[in-house]
Amino acid sequence: MEGVLFDCYDTLLDVSTDERSLESYRHLCIWAAYQGVRIDPEVLRDEYRQRIGEAMEAVGGEYPEVRVEDIFAGICRDYAVWPVDTADLSIHFARSFRAATARKVCAFPRTRRLLSAFDGYRLGIVSNGQRVFSEIELRMFGLYPFFDTVVFSSDIGCKKPDRRIFFAALGRLGITPQEALFIGDSRKNDLEPSRALGMQTLHIKEAWDLFVV
Repeated sequence: MEGVLFDCYDTLLDVSTDERSLESYRHLCIWAAYQGVRIDPEVLRDEYRQRIGEAMEAVGGEYPEVRVEDIFAGICRDYAVWPVDTADLSIHFARSFRAATARKVCAFPRTRRLLSAFDGYRLGIVSNGQRVFSEIELRMFGLYPFFDTVVFSSDIGCKKPDRRIFFAALGRLGITPQEALFIGDSRKNDLEPSRALGMQTLHIKEAWDLFVV
């Protein structure tokens, strides 16, 4: 074994969100108004869902992915009440959206010890996450520097279990599937597709039991 790939959410990080609550969008809309984007909470919620769906269809494929900052860039352009830098504002909009909808953001207690157990191996993450805020969530708990490569679905336009996202991470690490171990929580998105490619696999709970004292 030359390298270890990890899922991110429900494996390394414990994060829960509520993207349906209108209250979350109310706070976000107040913030947006101060940035020059005026939009009602219900409209923002509906626009976000609709534009995500349309963008996914445009990407195509069985497991498409989009970048949420691109979605918010369009909303900023259409609802700005004064000239705004949509490229910059859309990034802040995406991160503020995450902050407004997050209900829990923490690392699992055994995460750092698990990663330390693989010192000397090439480490990577393969996640159905959005780099615009998922990278920050890894960095806020000091986890990002553990990894030689981190591949988010927003980086390459497809989600797990699409095999392309696994090959992207393997290629960046310079290893073959047969040289890799994949650790995750989802049978459908993590364990079955990585095993089908030839990787060894462990459920995160098995990994805790084996490698964390």
